[in-house]
Amino acid sequence: MIRNYSDHSANERTFLSWLRTGIAVVAFGFVVEKFNLFMLTLARAMAPEEHGVQLPLQRLSGGVGRYEGLAFVACGIALIVLATVRFARTTSLIDQPATFSASSVRLELIVSAILVLLVASYSIYIAIG
Repeated sequence: MIRNYSDHSANERTFLSWLRTGIAVVAFGFVVEKFNLFMLTLARAMAPEEHGVQLPLQRLSGGVGRYEGLAFVACGIALIVLATVRFARTTSLIDQPATFSASSVRLELIVSAILVLLVASYSIYIAIG
């Protein structure tokens, strides 16, 4: 039997859940990028530039929306990297007899807060646009 098996398995489950979250955020970032490209293509197809007409669809594909997908991808990759580092660190600490505090969660909270701000800003951007 593995020593501290329940702690190791809980650490692995936590790592896998953060990994799934990071992958989902990266996938959402790709969806946002493709949505922006689709909206820009649709706007150009509906109103050629020589008429000088700007459709509301063009507003959805520009500005903040252009970089939101990349921000989601970067945030997802950061989550995956942080989860991997934290998993490796926690794995090494589990078998040590000393007691350690969980005070090093600031970086995870910062990345999570950035992700919440990205989702909120993109939701507002879509609602207004």
